[in-house]
Amino acid sequence: MSGVGVQLHQRVEVGKPAELSSPCFTDRNNQTRQTEQSVPIPERRGESERGGERKAGQMKLFVSEGNPHCVKALAALELSGLKCDVQLVNHEERVVPFLNRPVIPVLLLPSGQHLFSANAICQLLLEMAGKSTDESKQLLEWEATELQPALLQALHKQALQGKSSEAAAVLKGPLGWLDQYLSKRTTSFLTEEILADIVLGAALYPVLSDPAFEVGDLPSLQAWFNHVRELPACQSAAQKVLNGKGLEALKGFLQKQPVPHLQRRDSPPSASEMEESEPVMTQEEIEAAAQAWRKGLPRCSATPQKKHPILPEEGKRNVLLTSALPYVNNVPHLGNIIGCVLSADVFARYGRLRGWNLLYVCGTDEYGTATENKAREEGLTPQEICDKYHAVHCAIYKWFQISFDYFGRTTTERQTEISQNIFWRLHERGFLLEDTVEQLHCENCQRFLADRFVEGVCPHCRYPEARGDQCDKCGRLINAVELKEPQCKVCQQTPVVRSSKHLFLDLPKLESELEQWLDKSTSSGDWTNNAKNITRSWLRDGLKPRCITRDLKWGTPVPHPDYSDKVFYVWFDAPIGYLSITANYTSEWEKWWKNPQQVELYNFMAKDNVPFHSVVFPCSLLGAQDNYTLVNNLVATEYLNYEDTKFSKSRGVGVFGDMAKDTGIPSDVWRFYLLYLRPEGQDSAFSWADMALKNNSELLNNLGNFINRAGMFVSKFFEGHVPEMVLQDEDKRLIAQVCWELKQYIQLLDKVRIRDALKCILNISRHGNQYIQVNEPWKKIKGGDDDRQRAGTVTGVSVNVACLLSAMLEPYMPTVSQTIRDQLQAPAHCSSATLGTDGGFLCTLSAGHPIGTVSPLFQKLESEQIEALKKRFGGQQVPSSMVNSAQPKPPAAVEPTVNASVSAADPERAKQLAAAVAEQVRTHTHTHIHIYIYIDTI
Repeated sequence: MSGVGVQLHQRVEVGKPAELSSPCFTDRNNQTRQTEQSVPIPERRGESERGGERKAGQMKLFVSEGNPHCVKALAALELSGLKCDVQLVNHEERVVPFLNRPVIPVLLLPSGQHLFSANAICQLLLEMAGKSTDESKQLLEWEATELQPALLQALHKQALQGKSSEAAAVLKGPLGWLDQYLSKRTTSFLTEEILADIVLGAALYPVLSDPAFEVGDLPSLQAWFNHVRELPACQSAAQKVLNGKGLEALKGFLQKQPVPHLQRRDSPPSASEMEESEPVMTQEEIEAAAQAWRKGLPRCSATPQKKHPILPEEGKRNVLLTSALPYVNNVPHLGNIIGCVLSADVFARYGRLRGWNLLYVCGTDEYGTATENKAREEGLTPQEICDKYHAVHCAIYKWFQISFDYFGRTTTERQTEISQNIFWRLHERGFLLEDTVEQLHCENCQRFLADRFVEGVCPHCRYPEARGDQCDKCGRLINAVELKEPQCKVCQQTPVVRSSKHLFLDLPKLESELEQWLDKSTSSGDWTNNAKNITRSWLRDGLKPRCITRDLKWGTPVPHPDYSDKVFYVWFDAPIGYLSITANYTSEWEKWWKNPQQVELYNFMAKDNVPFHSVVFPCSLLGAQDNYTLVNNLVATEYLNYEDTKFSKSRGVGVFGDMAKDTGIPSDVWRFYLLYLRPEGQDSAFSWADMALKNNSELLNNLGNFINRAGMFVSKFFEGHVPEMVLQDEDKRLIAQVCWELKQYIQLLDKVRIRDALKCILNISRHGNQYIQVNEPWKKIKGGDDDRQRAGTVTGVSVNVACLLSAMLEPYMPTVSQTIRDQLQAPAHCSSATLGTDGGFLCTLSAGHPIGTVSPLFQKLESEQIEALKKRFGGQQVPSSMVNSAQPKPPAAVEPTVNASVSAADPERAKQLAAAVAEQVRTHTHTHIHIYIYIDTI
């Protein structure tokens, strides 16, 4: 809980707390953001009984008796000397009205914002009083990430279970580290301004002041605590919270809290568990990790090169990986990228390093209403639109370093062939129905209007711009004939209702077989919770027949003679694109798609695509009865929003794929931030301020700082060669910690928990920074032989940790990963050796290994730069594709015959374009289509 506050690194002017950006600040909508406006203070029940209304400009600190987190908050307030009302409340009271659970302590700021992390409160108070330093911030971070999880478990054991020896064992590691740190100080306190002393001392007060707790042989720690406990600020805070009762005072609070657990190695931790826990290592585990590390990297003549085509192999783990085919009718935005191709790319890169036989295919989805509509808007034929935007998509994904093995498209002969084959198999086996449906028909355009060619007033929420298939505001599915005041999007005339015959997939007839397959797949595979829940919601009320044909010209033709004027509906046709794209990659495509015994299929997508991949597409393949490979692992994200709104190309809001490059921010940094906030369990929001914070704190100050220091010490102190390493207990403990994080990383990525696994990387670099900071090799190198040897060991271990990080970073930040390896001149196979089946943390760079030139990996994102970007992408920016002459131009399948400036609302022109579409489909121009292939050879 207190770990949230450690990201508070900005100086705060007294009287301006509202300008501070921190994850611990919230407004009334529970949004974390930077703001210059004062947020009204919510009215709270019983406020008058607590002393009346808060005076303007005055803070209020809410604390409760028996809450150990309140001791350090009160002590910091006392030390700061600031004026602040202190209100005693029950620890179960919800002081922050928009949080679902009670949180104490809480600092209510003059702006009306709430700060509800004990460490953040302490740091803010001392910042405002001018009593904080970088050294104290580092110690507060250690307290939040290392000490606090162990301390809470120790309090449970000591206060509730009376197990003093077990409590001492839990705290042995953190207290030993603190004792060692203190032993190197020349003063009685940790820092000059004693902020860290107050926070750490107050946090430890309930345990260390208990006579039953056995500290052990930690003389520096005991002497320090004796000094700190005598400070007036600490005494006053302890008296108010503990009321002279010691640990007895905490029982009421602790009994209401979940029992904390320090994660063991048996199963992957959840995201919250990872943030709040650290391993408790036995001496045997530490020695085993050190022994394994000493074995070093196994010899390997060369890294095996990828050979195409990739086909399933007997005895290997064969993984077929797809991401939802992006619509070709527009430019993908950041939410599209993280929801599909980027998430799949991380898993693909990881799987290759693990030694899996993996094929990653994707491509543009080019048929359907959306494409035809976009063609009309731009005055082009559908084929020209597909060619144009396919090239745009290829360029964007290449810049984002998406490592497709093959990136194709759906407007191909193989798509027609395979789709029509599946159709006939369904027809022959009785899984298709015929029915008459009412549709909207535009008399002016003389055509039936597909779902996205009509807009009107939503019958459910009265939203005036609802589409014919779904309302963007309330999210309800709509039948186009239900719309109020419908309009044809082409000519703006009011359509009429007419009947049309269509074919339906008989989902009820396949429901029993589908449920049997789903039970097996969801129980044995890795399906995200939202994928399971969305699928269950479709099955809950029973499946209904689903129409698979449309009255369009642009699409895969229906081969049945009675429906020759129709095409397949995109959601029947598009998922078959996975098969046809693979078939365009290799003529032996059936070894992947008709081989369920040997192949594991992973589908990556956003949650809105789930039912078509978990119900409609599987039913099509099950009904075809041709031994098709069905999805084993369906991985769906929630939505990524932009700041406080949605991405909108028309309004110029948000960053789209073709614009990211123009920001000057490297693609690896974009990848890192999108993956850091990947919307796995709930919707998340892209924020420029947060991106700068994560770049400057996590990449620059944490990850980059550690790797650069490790390499620089080798260059500066040891003439560019890795020094000899003589491991002591502290070095072995670090190696064991790193081994544990690496194991968590592998377990998490095996389960496709991409965001959580990224945090293991950052945890390792934090351990490394603390290790360097405590051992101070820059000082020891100037000492005697023993000190110089110690400096060498610390430097050698650190540079090996940096090499490990390069391997772990490869799926997330491939360019940065390669740069680290180049700087360290690491063996080419170190990543696969580290992450392979029998891998682990190994001494990759042995004594004497020469390294190359070391230089910084990341650059700071300045506030002025971020403000400019935020303004630029806040609305009505000009897409780079319109101003960048270097933008790839689409090759034309046929000579353009239309003027792009033609008004999309011109009815006569609309008729001409419709005729062009009909002629294009009639003459089957598929054979003229240029196929763009992006093959990654990394």
